[in-house]
Formats: sequence, structure tokens, C-alpha cells
Amino acid sequence: MDNILIIEDEKELADILGAYLKMEGLNPVIAYDGEEGIKQFQNVNPSLILLDIMLPKLDGIEVCKRIRESSQVPIIMVSAKSQELDKVVALGSGADDYVTKPFSPMELVARVKANLRRYHNFSGNITIGKLKLDKDCYAAYIDGVQIEFTTKEFEVLYFLAGKPGQVFSREQIYRNVWGYEGICDDNSVIVYIRRIREKLEKHNLDCIKTVWGVGYKFIC
Repeated sequence: MDNILIIEDEKELADILGAYLKMEGLNPVIAYDGEEGIKQFQNVNPSLILLDIMLPKLDGIEVCKRIRESSQVPIIMVSAKSQELDKVVALGSGADDYVTKPFSPMELVARVKANLRRYHNFSGNITIGKLKLDKDCYAAYIDGVQIEFTTKEFEVLYFLAGKPGQVFSREQIYRNVWGYEGICDDNSVIVYIRRIREKLEKHNLDCIKTVWGVGYKFIC
């Protein structure tokens, strides 16, 4: 059974989310502040984390950064803030997904299940030129040197590298990597593509190209 760590200071909301997750056969573990969240992360080895941004003692952005120092576990950031800058900051700290309050508990559970499914189903390797992607370990290497990617960054890169030369729209990338049908968050795709490019370019690798008006493609 997957442990789902909920780090949320609104007790009623945390309890509601926990109840919905239990109905789906998942095991919720709740922490009501950032410091407790870090302790529970170390204790329960969660398969996924639901993380509020506005937390007492230690805010969600800092919690996310600390977790990313040792783990690539999927993190869904939850926030009452709806400004685009807040979302970019959250994703930049290492979060895989972002949900704005108020939201439907069933919608959030669907996102949890989609992220878990993607996380558990990844296996296999891709080697193209000096780039190697090991899905079993969620590790990327350029000329044998490991490059640090978040879970979602790795999945976006793996998806594109899996079909070099093929152009994918933002909607196709979002649907295949995030696993949600019928919706598309263009801005999330843009943020991740930019961050992936920045990390690759530090190692003189320029392999994700923009096809204007269409989308992106991976070139060898």
C-alpha cells in the first residue's frame, strides 16, 4: 500500500483528503506543519506528497527544496495562491504538480493516482549519443556524469527522447507525462522545458528544439 504524506495545516481539509485517499486504497499520513512534514517524510518513506505552500514553522517551498535534496518522490503542491508567479516558484522548487484551492477532493485524488501510475510504470533505459536516461533509477547522465533532474523533469525529457525527431504539442506532452485527459496546463510544460534545457545546456547539450506554433521535439 502506498503511503501518501499530506502536509497541510488546515486540519479539516487534511482529514477530508485522508478519507478520500483511504477510499482509494491508499494510506494517508498527515503532518500539520513544515517541520513535522520533514520528520514524517523521513519516517514513512511516502510514494507521493501533497504539500501546502502556506505552512507554520517551515513553508512548503522550503520543505520541497529539502526533500528534493535526497528524494525524487512525486510532490503535488497545494496553494490558495493563484498568481502565475507563485506557480512558477513552486515548480521551480521541485514540485511535480500544482493545484489551487478551492479544489474538488476527487480531482486531487485523480491527480494523485495519475502521478503514482506514472511513477510506478517507468522502467527501462534510453541512450542517445552522450545522453543516457535510466528510468529504473530516474537518473540522467551526460558523458557518464549524473545530472540532477526532478521526477517530472526526467519524465518530460524521457518522453521526448523516446521518439527523437517527432514533434509533440504541449497538450500531448501534458497528457502523456502528467496523465490527465481532457485538460492541459501549457504553463507547466513551458516551465519544465525551460528548466530541462538550462540543465542540459550547462553540459553543452542542446537537444530540445521548439517548433514554433506546434510544440517541441528532441533531436540527436
